[in-house]
Amino acid sequence: MKFGVIIFPGSNCDHDAHWTVQQVMKQPVTFLWHESHDLENCDAIIVPGGFAYGDYLRTGAIAKFSPVMESVRKFADSGGLVLGICNGFQILCEAGLLPGALMRNAGLKYVCKPVHVRIENAATPFTNACSQGEVLTIPIGHMEGNYFCDPETLNDLKRDNRIVFRYATLQGEISPSANPNGSLDNIAGICSAEGNVLGMMPHPERSAEPELGCSDGFKIFQSMVGAMAAR
Repeated sequence: MKFGVIIFPGSNCDHDAHWTVQQVMKQPVTFLWHESHDLENCDAIIVPGGFAYGDYLRTGAIAKFSPVMESVRKFADSGGLVLGICNGFQILCEAGLLPGALMRNAGLKYVCKPVHVRIENAATPFTNACSQGEVLTIPIGHMEGNYFCDPETLNDLKRDNRIVFRYATLQGEISPSANPNGSLDNIAGICSAEGNVLGMMPHPERSAEPELGCSDGFKIFQSMVGAMAAR
C-alpha cells in the first residue's frame, strides 16, 4: 500500500504527515505536487494542514482548482481513501468532497492546543482501530475551524452516522466548554456518504508517537493501514 501527501504552496504539515507514514507507520509514501494530475498509483491520499496558497480569498478556495484536486476527486469517486487534516479539511469542503464549511473561530482568535475528541463512528476506514465512544487527545492549530452547515445537511450527517469526531471533555462529555472554536454540534470531523473521505480539524500526525507527548493520533493512520490491508 502506498500513501501520497499533497504539497500546495503554503502547506506546512506535509513533512509531518510524510514522516508519520514513513517513519512511524513504516509504509511507502510519496509527495504529490499540486500542479500534477498524477497520483502515482497511491492507495491513500493525505491533504495536509497549512495555508494552501496563503489562504488568500478564503481557506481552500484556491486550492480546490489545483490540477491535483481534479485527480483527487476522481480517486475519491472510485472509492480511494482521502484524509484531509485541518487546512486539508477546509480544502475538501471547498472542493465539494465534503459538505459544509469551516469559518473563523468563535472569538476570532487562533487556537493551538491539545483537545479531546470522542469517536462517534468507529466503523470508518479511519477509525476502525478505535472503540465507539473512545476519547482521543489530539492537538489543533487553526483560525478557521468553526464547522458549519445548514440544518438539512446536519440532519443528513446525523442520520447517516457521518459525524466521526466531536470535541468532548476527557470524560467524553459533549459540552460547550469542550468546544474550542464554536463548531456546530461540537463537530471535529466528518466523512463522506461512502465513508472513504474524512476531514478533521485536529492533527493526528502531531500526536502519533510518544516523543510528541501523545500518541493517540497513531490510531487514525493505523486504521487506514488496516482498512487498505483488508481490501
